[in-house]
Amino acid sequence: MDQVKSSGTVTHINDQGSRHLSQEAIEKLIQQSQEAKQHAYCPYSKFRVGAALLTMDNTVFRGCNVENACYNLGVCAERNAISKAVSEGYRSFKAIAIASDLKDQFISPCGGCRQFIREFGLNCDVYLSKPDGSHRKMTVDELLPVSFGPEELDMKKVFSSP
Repeated sequence: MDQVKSSGTVTHINDQGSRHLSQEAIEKLIQQSQEAKQHAYCPYSKFRVGAALLTMDNTVFRGCNVENACYNLGVCAERNAISKAVSEGYRSFKAIAIASDLKDQFISPCGGCRQFIREFGLNCDVYLSKPDGSHRKMTVDELLPVSFGPEELDMKKVFSSP
């Protein structure tokens, strides 16, 4: 049976599956994103967003959006959660769930967050959710088709002289 364990800011979801999450694990990941949303600092937009990122060893890193009076210095929930995981040495992720207060539509990551998620591969499932817990599963490739990633930097290039 799946369960959530929390120790400080790090949470674990015990799931019997490897890459494919059980329905219960998905629900718990979405719940974690909704809980992360509660910590959002958004005095300007009043648009709370939370994210819960699941690593390959079932560790969950949560993030929320943090706004700034200099608007472009704000940080999205997805990038916040990924940065927390990367700062702890993680580079591979199973899934990320995103939550907001939108009642009638699923929250979707902004373009910058789509590229940020893409940086760590195309295999991370992305769960867009609503406050009632309903969700839509998407792939990184569906969210950011024909994307540019680290692999392209190693591809053969043509250099011409002036």
